[in-house]
Amino acid sequence: METAYLMLGGNMGDRAAYLRQGIALLGSSAGKVLRLSAVYESEPWGMSDPVWFLNQAVELQTALGVFDLLDALQDMEHSLGRTRVAGGYRARVIDMDIVLYGSSTVNTPRLTVPHPLMAQRMFVLQPLSELIPNMVHPVLKLTVGELTARCPDRLRVRLFAKNTRPER
Repeated sequence: METAYLMLGGNMGDRAAYLRQGIALLGSSAGKVLRLSAVYESEPWGMSDPVWFLNQAVELQTALGVFDLLDALQDMEHSLGRTRVAGGYRARVIDMDIVLYGSSTVNTPRLTVPHPLMAQRMFVLQPLSELIPNMVHPVLKLTVGELTARCPDRLRVRLFAKNTRPER
C-alpha cells in the first residue's frame, strides 16, 4: 500500500458535484480516501477562461502502482465526461492529478511525480498544505509549507467550502 496525494479540479458545469463524484470514484476504484482538504476556488492558471476552478487535495491509500493509478484516474475523468484536447490548458469538468506518490519520483514522458509544476501553483499548494504541511518534497527537499510560503504564483485562491468527510 502507498499513500498518494492527488489534486482534483474543474471549472465546467456543477463544479462541486464533479469533485464529489470524483472522490466517490476514487474510493470505489482506486483505494481508500483518507483525508480531504477544504474546497478552494481559484483563478484559472495558464488560460484566460473567466470561470474559476474548484480544487481539492485528496489523500488516498492505494494498492495501485503509480502507472495503474494514472490509468485509473484517466478512466475516471473520462467516465465523468472529461475530453482531452492536445495543446495547452482548457476548461474541463474534472482533472485528477497525481501530485505525490509516497516519497517516489517518476520521470517519464507519460508521467512525472512529484508533479513538476506543484511548487509554482498556489491552487495546488494551499489545499495540500492543509493535509501535509511538513511533508518534504522528494526532489526540492523543502516542506509543502515552505513551498507554499515561497510560491511565486499570485493568482487568487479562496476558500469555497470547508473540509468535508470522505464518502464511505
